[in-house]
Amino acid sequence: MFDVIIAGCGPTGAMLAAELRLHEVRVLVLEKEPEPVSSLIRVVSLHIRSLELMAMRGLLDRLLERGRQRPVGGIFAAIPTPAPEGLDSPYSYLLGIPQPVVDRVLEDHATALGAQVRRGCAVAGFEQDDEGVTVELADGERLRSRYLVGCDGGRSTVRKLLGVGFPGEPSRNDTLMGEMAVSAPPAEIAAKVAEIHETNKVFSLRPFGEGIYRVVVPAAGVSEDRAEPPTLEDFRQELRAIAGTDFGVHSPRWLSRFGDATRLAERYRVGRVLLAGDAAHIHPPAGGQGLNLGVQDAVNLGWKLAAQVRGWAPETLLDTYQAERQPVAGDVLESTRAQGELHAAGPGPRAVRRLLTELMGIDAVNRYLIEKITAIGIRYDFGAGSDLLGRRLPDLDLKQGRLYDRLRRGRGLVLDRTERLTVEGRQDRVDLIADPTAALDVPAALIRPDGYIAWIGEDQQDLDDHLARWFGEPAG
Repeated sequence: MFDVIIAGCGPTGAMLAAELRLHEVRVLVLEKEPEPVSSLIRVVSLHIRSLELMAMRGLLDRLLERGRQRPVGGIFAAIPTPAPEGLDSPYSYLLGIPQPVVDRVLEDHATALGAQVRRGCAVAGFEQDDEGVTVELADGERLRSRYLVGCDGGRSTVRKLLGVGFPGEPSRNDTLMGEMAVSAPPAEIAAKVAEIHETNKVFSLRPFGEGIYRVVVPAAGVSEDRAEPPTLEDFRQELRAIAGTDFGVHSPRWLSRFGDATRLAERYRVGRVLLAGDAAHIHPPAGGQGLNLGVQDAVNLGWKLAAQVRGWAPETLLDTYQAERQPVAGDVLESTRAQGELHAAGPGPRAVRRLLTELMGIDAVNRYLIEKITAIGIRYDFGAGSDLLGRRLPDLDLKQGRLYDRLRRGRGLVLDRTERLTVEGRQDRVDLIADPTAALDVPAALIRPDGYIAWIGEDQQDLDDHLARWFGEPAG
């Protein structure tokens, strides 16, 4: 009997498994692919909030070794605006990194913590009752678990079997994306791209050096099977149709296609079965938010589901997962819809894009949009109080080191500048740091395992009430 079975070992599933193992939850991850995908070396961007979460769990250095840092400016609808100065994070950059590297780092992290991963195992069905979930595999094997989480992508088997609606818009346009060598002269490429950009903001050839380019080109139709990768000849045909030349593309590193379907699950939880990542939301890749959104789902859900398994969760704690993360996903969907319109070729969208480009010259507008896409602008609704309440706390210098280093175990934390507060009876799930020198403009704060501020104040009884809300009753 497992505590949690996770369907899917992509970044969301692997991150969730690791978060659960921080609390010694018995986890099994089922992945239908027999081997990790290594042929598709698509480069993804880790955003500021995801980098902060990786720092909290001690993973950032491993990723920095294999990634490439670049400024966060120009990521909203690819409008070329410099990054705002003074973003409130020591990780104020994008990290471009091959997705297989992210997948491997997170899976290794999960297995090092004790998660079991079984490959070549597809979920074919499940039944849930008051005590748990019986999961049936494609080969007929049946497994028992207390909870099941579908992290199995946009075509999620778990979501479909659960009967959860997935409303939204179907894909209307396909885009081809890949990395490949290009033999045309760089000056010729730059001139042609600039000419096409006057009317087509999706099209791009971006150099990576040594003759390698990231190629993005709209496709003429919508593929019935998006899982089937395009061919190099497909790229050549679409390039010739739009640019009048295929630029001599050859020797592809990877080729893929994506659509602009936009959908959000009606529910993230039905009884003992939950959804996370692309199983709960899909959207176009504008702004590069997809992987980041899924990883952040996992960190939000992990400690709450672990609390439920370990028996100290307040009654409504697990419900806050959907209450908090579904609106965030809805906001991302709205953002990608807006960016899609700004990429459209008509005179109306081009006029709006010119206007927004002017507005993004205003620091407050640019900052708002960057904080929205990089997820550092999220504020969960924890009730009335300080503007800091419900927001993530940036990494701080403390007497005992960096704040994020103290969050590696996935526990709650009271940061107390008064040196008067206690977490009596909850030391098994909440740490206490008394540090009057902490660079925090409040007397004390309760920080959740995902780094969000759940309480601000200095009164012990008030703190105890909020500890009960988030971390249950005292032990014993």
